[in-house]
Amino acid sequence: MGRGRLEAFSDGVIAIIITIMVLELKAPHGTELASLWPLWPVFLSYVLSFVYLGIYWNNHHHMLHATERVSGGVLWANLHLLFWLSLVPFVTAWMGENHFAAGPTALYGVVMLLAAIAYWILYVIVALIWLIPDRRIERML
Repeated sequence: MGRGRLEAFSDGVIAIIITIMVLELKAPHGTELASLWPLWPVFLSYVLSFVYLGIYWNNHHHMLHATERVSGGVLWANLHLLFWLSLVPFVTAWMGENHFAAGPTALYGVVMLLAAIAYWILYVIVALIWLIPDRRIERML
């Protein structure tokens, strides 16, 4: 598989994740600006997650442009990353709706940690695998 297809799929998933997050922002029932004030934790959690997803998207883009070959391991590692990122809308909404209470905020941190580990696996571990040449390639040469 070419890196363009993987990048397009990943871009689409991240775009859907951000769309889900923004759809979780509910308009207040009041017409005064003051009616926005109770929503500040929800909005702040959205901004935080949007920035994190933007960082992942940007770094993912640069990583794929440095990639020459997409193997099955890269595909699974990429899906692993996208799995953890797909949980961001849920933990973002839960944390914001509960005004950064300890439990939801801790789960938010766990999901972000697991996404970071998944990205590390995608970038570092897969690269380390290629330090040892594949014997099938050696035999063909």
